[in-house]
Amino acid sequence: MSGTAGQVIRCKAAVAWEAGKPLVIEEVEVAPPQKNEVRLKILFTSLCHTDVYFWEAKGQTPLFPRIFGHEAGGIVESVGEGVTDLQPGDHVLPVFTGECKECPHCHSEESNMCDLLRINTDRGVMINDGQSRFSIKGKPIYHFVGTSTFSEYTVTHVGCVAKINPAAPLDKVCVLSCGISTGFGATVNVAKPKKGQSVAIFGLGAVGLAAAEGARVSGASRIIGVDLNPSRFNEAKKFGVTEFVNPKDYDKPVQQVIADMTNGGVDRSVECTGSVQAMISAFECVHDGWGVAVLVGVPNKDDAFKTHPMNLLNERTLKGTFFGNYKPRSDLPSVVEKYMNKELEVEKFITHTVPFSEINKAFDLMLAGESIRCIIRMDG
Repeated sequence: MSGTAGQVIRCKAAVAWEAGKPLVIEEVEVAPPQKNEVRLKILFTSLCHTDVYFWEAKGQTPLFPRIFGHEAGGIVESVGEGVTDLQPGDHVLPVFTGECKECPHCHSEESNMCDLLRINTDRGVMINDGQSRFSIKGKPIYHFVGTSTFSEYTVTHVGCVAKINPAAPLDKVCVLSCGISTGFGATVNVAKPKKGQSVAIFGLGAVGLAAAEGARVSGASRIIGVDLNPSRFNEAKKFGVTEFVNPKDYDKPVQQVIADMTNGGVDRSVECTGSVQAMISAFECVHDGWGVAVLVGVPNKDDAFKTHPMNLLNERTLKGTFFGNYKPRSDLPSVVEKYMNKELEVEKFITHTVPFSEINKAFDLMLAGESIRCIIRMDG
């Protein structure tokens, strides 16, 4: 164990004191890990749209003060009681969802939705004792999705940590701990296009581009990108997108446009927007008889998905996925190996890098739609 094991660590963290206000770099106290917990030294973290969404707190219960961040790479500093499969010095990716390895979901080959550790955006404390491991002058600061990586040190449940190849560059593979794996896995693990098939991707943000990358790696012959923002189309070519459709350019439903382009519909579609209308279009644009549509985007709580039952009876398949169907501890190390073996390109997702002291610039870039992924260097 390190010299700091068992002790409170004082370090810098970017604290969100209230919704929508710039984060403030503060000195926080990080308590030692308790039973089944690990304390991590975060070296690189990146900003995901989910951080921005909950920081804005427009559509959910606000919980502040809070330390956001959930896409990151780091090193184990110390481990709590009962932790046997991680040790100080291990290179790891913390993950917003988990794998306890004991519940029915973890025992299932088909599911990655752990009963104990699946994402909970409302919880701001640790499962073990209902307390936060972060404090400033004795006052607790809340956690975010069990990771809180906008801090030089953080504490997570052992089930939310994937041990990876120590040779993998953490400033690159940190982006695999959320959005990129979500999109890539939605295509390769769930939609499963065959070589030569056509794929439509709805939404060309980071997750949609990762879904396109999954289609490219799978050998899709046509990858049709659908987005309301035409400025995204050029960038998307790097991820294998071959054609672009902006629904605003047509006076008929986009599913009809795609069906006309593809002689009856695409073989696979992946929806990465969260718009219920895009979800319906993604389903209705796949070919009858064999078409598969996969929903990735998170809808608003009052949304309802409506389509005519004949669309299902005509042998179209509708699927949903969570985190690309990857089990964090079991599967994420192999995704990192895909990068190491040059089967998956990660660098093209990383458009900006900022030092930790300028973390608010990462928010500005994302809000302006200028970045795909912005890496935040914790040493800066």
